[in-house]
Amino acid sequence: MDYHNPVLLEETVEGLNIKEDGVYVDVTFGGGGHSREILKHLNKEGKLIAFDQDYDALLNTIDDPRFLLINENFRYIKRFLRFHGFKKVDGILGDFGVSSHQFDKAERGFSTRFDANLDMRMNQQDKLSAYNLVNEYDETDLRKVFWQYGELRQAPIFARTIVAERKNKPIKTTEQLKKVLKKHMPERRENKILAQIYQAIRIEVNQEIEALKEFLMQTEELLEKGGRLSLISYHSLEDRMVKRYIRDGMFEGQPEKDVFGNVEVPFKRVGKLIIPTQKEINNNNRARSAKLRIAERI
Repeated sequence: MDYHNPVLLEETVEGLNIKEDGVYVDVTFGGGGHSREILKHLNKEGKLIAFDQDYDALLNTIDDPRFLLINENFRYIKRFLRFHGFKKVDGILGDFGVSSHQFDKAERGFSTRFDANLDMRMNQQDKLSAYNLVNEYDETDLRKVFWQYGELRQAPIFARTIVAERKNKPIKTTEQLKKVLKKHMPERRENKILAQIYQAIRIEVNQEIEALKEFLMQTEELLEKGGRLSLISYHSLEDRMVKRYIRDGMFEGQPEKDVFGNVEVPFKRVGKLIIPTQKEINNNNRARSAKLRIAERI
């Protein structure tokens, strides 16, 4: 698809172990590739609910009586499922990160390839943009963003440089930001560091880690016994959270043990970690860092 080429399409949908008359949720609709594949496995009694906070994704809606697209962040999954009359579902699919469309649309400001206004909002109605972050966050908060979400050792000097430069004039575009920080990046690693900087800003602007955490914590209550999670992550921060939640049902500490020393957790892992084949990576370079984890509600 031009909008977004779905990653690990067959593996992700297969991981849901779809029942023909089941209720399923695609929390990252995008171009609708995963959703269309799910619908192929449902009979006329089956239902598919999709979420996407990006208004552009609404243009890809599917004309099918079994399908419902909700223009909201998946962090509100339980609220909106209940609003539409769904208390329990049989499977939830998530393909996290940025869609190809968002990367390729220059004016959205997600890509290091284009000069554009600093934006990076997945939901274009949100108040906080990359411009606000770069020009209004204090040095301590900027350093924290670059360190936590970009895992950048140069976080202190990047934060200090931005604060010094913006005193002269606002940093409005992606190209301006590159020029401001270029002197602190070795030429051979410039592209990688820029990608980490953009990732850090994007995650903070869209509250991606908080949204993912809130979403995961609702899945235990939403899934029927035997229901499946099929989740694709693209960077280590997301993947660690998904892996930990599937294993322990929590993000910090350890799950409680019963009197026999057995751990009670809400999910069991299904199969091993799945990554794209080299053939898929050759056809879709953005698949290269994808990691698929599947779990079943106990």
